[in-house]
Amino acid sequence: MNTHTSTCLNRMFTYNILDGLKVEITIQQNPYEIPLEDLFLMAARVNKKRSFLFVSKVLGKHLPIKPIVGMQVGFLLAARYMEVVKATPPRDSDRLISSFKNHTKGYMEAFIEEQHCPIVIGFAETATALGHAFFEAFRKADFFHTTREWFEGVEPTITFEEEHSHATSHRVYVEKELLESNREIILVDDEITTGKTALNIIRALHEKFPRKTYTVVSILDWRSHENEKRFKELEQELGITIHTVSLVKGTATEIGGIDMDEQVIQESIPEFSQHVSFHRIENPDLIKIGSSAKGGYTRYTGRFGLTSKENEEATNWMKKVGEDLAGLRTGKRSLVLGAGEFMYIPMKVSSYMGENVFYHSTTRSPIFPTQREKYGAKNRFSFLNPEDPSIQHYLYNISENQYDDIFIFFEKRVDKSQIQGMLEQLKRTYIPNIRVVYIE
Repeated sequence: MNTHTSTCLNRMFTYNILDGLKVEITIQQNPYEIPLEDLFLMAARVNKKRSFLFVSKVLGKHLPIKPIVGMQVGFLLAARYMEVVKATPPRDSDRLISSFKNHTKGYMEAFIEEQHCPIVIGFAETATALGHAFFEAFRKADFFHTTREWFEGVEPTITFEEEHSHATSHRVYVEKELLESNREIILVDDEITTGKTALNIIRALHEKFPRKTYTVVSILDWRSHENEKRFKELEQELGITIHTVSLVKGTATEIGGIDMDEQVIQESIPEFSQHVSFHRIENPDLIKIGSSAKGGYTRYTGRFGLTSKENEEATNWMKKVGEDLAGLRTGKRSLVLGAGEFMYIPMKVSSYMGENVFYHSTTRSPIFPTQREKYGAKNRFSFLNPEDPSIQHYLYNISENQYDDIFIFFEKRVDKSQIQGMLEQLKRTYIPNIRVVYIE
């Protein structure tokens, strides 16, 4: 049995993000010795609450990834969880680490035994797929992710805030019976900066559904000593235990700063002929919520709760969908795009679509784009969210002629008028074939 000690490195790195803005990072723990350049790039946020962003190279949010990477990082976090919290590292953890580092396909079957049966919660919007991937490492568990959506006529089970985010309110829509137990809750996020979001949801959960143990899992953990102290204080206040697990632990300090204007000059739209086609996928497990027209969703996203058994059914369905869509590819290199919180299904489907298929998604997060070496947002496409035109959405890092076709996934039916703004922006890529895939 192999274990990986959390050696204190205290190695310091300085990232020159933009003129006038630097971030100094000190790495304290990196037990799997993953090179930082394999995990993230840096960029400037258009957000007065925090002016920089770790742009993940493994999540499939702002940068394209091979879909297997997005699933492997979830399994890698699950392996680390077993080492840190349960003191029982998986037998094949070294093989999983090697597969992740070398971008090769490793084993992707659940490896955590049924006696460990937690409730796993992924944070919207960036960590919905990461939370789902982490959950898949368990042979028996339940999963759901928080959402920024509001459903008319439905009272959320809990709500909580994420202060530093561009969209701060989180809601949970699952049956109360799921949370009425003493099972361990594992919260999965891509990054912890201060830990306030995790503490907020723990408070909200504990007020209605108290239990003894919570675990916060993230790829990156940048909490300062003061931030870590707040976790200890909440443990003492509520009489609970909070475990923390990450792949990299350190501190991040902003040096300088910039007055970032949210207005970014958009490039002109070229006269370019796109071929746009729509492809309906039958909803395999319809769930209705609320009284609004937003109505039907598929249970397989996990937004409303998902068991391991249901997830097995979902995987079989996604495999078939991916194999069917592979026949629509028109070239050697394809991009699959998720939409906002709808990340895991398109990511996993894309893993069954053949070679040279890449994945990422749209986002609410405004990042300042610039053509700078090792910068996390080389270009930006801005448009109204096709499913909610009151929300601005963005897409990053698609170069001209980079792909032969793009598959855009939506959780529900959309028509061409809804996605016209997005399609206009995508003309700047000079990619000829746009395939809109929706579930109904």
